[in-house]
Amino acid sequence: MSLWRCAVERSRAVVEVALAARDLGITGDYVAHTGEHVSLLRSVADLIEEYARHVGHADLLRESVDGRVGEDPPGEWRQ
Repeated sequence: MSLWRCAVERSRAVVEVALAARDLGITGDYVAHTGEHVSLLRSVADLIEEYARHVGHADLLRESVDGRVGEDPPGEWRQ
């Protein structure tokens, strides 16, 4: 977890710098398999794509557990 937290902190710092400079085209240390340095914009777009792909999987798992579908809990549901 500490390794992950450090990676999150570094990523947030890079995003903050890019947003302050209004430059999402900056490149970081990451190099793609093609040998090119990937821009922050490309990295963020890839992250959104991956999260979107897996959010559907989480919904399927939840639906298989409790049978509910959609975003809102049933009317009789209480926390």
